[in-house]
Amino acid sequence: MIVFDLECRPLAHRFEGWFGSSDDFADQQSRGLVTCPHCGSGDVVKSVMAPNVGRKGNQLPAMPAKAAEAGEPVLAGGQISQEALQALQALAALQAEALKASRWVGDSFAEQSRAIHYGEREAEAIHGQASLEEAQELLEEGIAVMPLPFPVAPPDQTN
Repeated sequence: MIVFDLECRPLAHRFEGWFGSSDDFADQQSRGLVTCPHCGSGDVVKSVMAPNVGRKGNQLPAMPAKAAEAGEPVLAGGQISQEALQALQALAALQAEALKASRWVGDSFAEQSRAIHYGEREAEAIHGQASLEEAQELLEEGIAVMPLPFPVAPPDQTN
């Protein structure tokens, strides 16, 4: 399989197309089978694209020079946009507020969640640890739980 970056000429919409070969693309294009998914135009051409050459197995991806110099946050594979950084910071702040208003129950999260759900103990916001299997069982029982977006250290393991 080969992936081409394609573009419709009328409105310059860019999209990907997967083909068996370059000849396969030319054949489908000549038969009018390649159309823009955005506007439906059949006037589609290959657009300029950078080759996708993989790194050697012993090479680490380089940190973008501008980000390294500026001390900006970087994700694996590239620099994080300012909008994404702001969204992550807002999400982290929301999680921190939610954790302040809940009680750590550690490994007994599944047990405590069931007790609250079935009215065996007073309702309160809790957070803790559960295995994937335990979380799935809770959801199957109709108990609303969700993973936290950022890791949480148990209270006895924080400074």
